[in-house]
Amino acid sequence: MSFRENVGALKLWHNTERIRLKDMPLFIQNRELDRFKSTAEVFDKYPHLQENAEAFRSKPVVDVDPKRLLYVQQREFAATTPADNCVSVIGSEDATTCHLVVLRHTGSGAVCLAHCDGFSTWSEVQLIIKAVTSLSNVCNEGRFELHLVGGFNDDAKTSHKLSLNIMAAFQKQKEDIHLETCCITEMNDVVDKGIHRPIVYGIGVNVKTGEVFPASFPHKGPAEELRSARTFAGGEMINIYDSSSGLLKIGPCQWAPDLNIAFWLSQSDATILKYLSTSPMAEPPHFVQHMKSTIEFLLSHPNSDSLFPGGQPQLYQRTESGTWERLVQS
Repeated sequence: MSFRENVGALKLWHNTERIRLKDMPLFIQNRELDRFKSTAEVFDKYPHLQENAEAFRSKPVVDVDPKRLLYVQQREFAATTPADNCVSVIGSEDATTCHLVVLRHTGSGAVCLAHCDGFSTWSEVQLIIKAVTSLSNVCNEGRFELHLVGGFNDDAKTSHKLSLNIMAAFQKQKEDIHLETCCITEMNDVVDKGIHRPIVYGIGVNVKTGEVFPASFPHKGPAEELRSARTFAGGEMINIYDSSSGLLKIGPCQWAPDLNIAFWLSQSDATILKYLSTSPMAEPPHFVQHMKSTIEFLLSHPNSDSLFPGGQPQLYQRTESGTWERLVQS
């Protein structure tokens, strides 16, 4: 999680008081989740969640082919159905303190994946649920199933606070939601040479079958730098995909020119990690270069208007070969 995203993390509840679950429909093995004040308490009371998490994190990491992939960056979400011929896998990675959220309706098969960093958890959960329900309106059978992956035992407890807030937000919804996978915080933690790190950094979900699996993504496009710049500049959670048209949509978005960020390009890797990450010891190897590329992009485009001619979004369509290409708008 970068410096700018850390602003979102500060919005997490710092008073993690006991969460009241009366009439809040989050279920585990068809039983309403009891009161809890920590993720450890949840795992102690529902040991099968711990077993499921252990089984999930032990699965091999799948290198996902970019063909038919819909990649979701930080503070983005995307939803579709099994009828979508443009997308076979939705995925995201590079989550340290961030959480990856998958919500699926078993009747319609509609599925949504979101990359949450604590920027505005309560409203983001509502967006996720709305995305799935809007694609499931004609289906009377089935239920909502939730998969949570991400976080680790970081010193600042950012992961723990985000875990609690995400679960609390889902408990506030009117829909009955069944928690199936909960590989978060302490259940996604490993100690390597005395340093705590996540075990699973990325996941994918098979749109056809609903299978959720650990994953890595050599290709994170399209428009990877633009999308990263949007988030770095403080952009909110957005839906990047229209399943009815098969179009990936970015923007239009705006940011103010900030030449001061050029300062970071002359700093050491250690300095960038220390000040631009909430988890400097746990970031993937490409984090520093990613941050520098994002800053260089912002410096090259101090005014975002040129990226969105006529105030129109950038649209990308799937080619016959399975890759994304930008749709030229007249």
